[in-house]
Amino acid sequence: QVQLVESGGGLVQAGGSLRLSCAASGRTFTTYKMAWFRQAPGKEREFVAAISWGGGSTIYADSVKGRFTISRDNAKKTMYLQMNGLKPEDTAVYYCSADPKIFLQAVAGAYDYWGQGTQVTVSS
Repeated sequence: QVQLVESGGGLVQAGGSLRLSCAASGRTFTTYKMAWFRQAPGKEREFVAAISWGGGSTIYADSVKGRFTISRDNAKKTMYLQMNGLKPEDTAVYYCSADPKIFLQAVAGAYDYWGQGTQVTVSS
């Protein structure tokens, strides 16, 4: 079992930056791939970024490529999402997720464990 808790959300002006954190509990965290998803009001949950268990492989949604960076510190059992150049369309609840299967995937159904989410609001 893995429990996930997100933090770091907030209100920021367009062009600003935020760093989200996802703290995990459970001994098997270091063997799980992890990902960030987001969901805006009235929209489906969408993929943002994913990272392999060792951190050596990452994938990103085209909409955030070049602006967001996913990383993890297995010693601290924490995953991060550095968000730069934020835009109003990045406004959403951001969720972290984890799954024991190896291959990185960009679909919500591929992840078994989810956090409660943290709100990110970008004003224009």
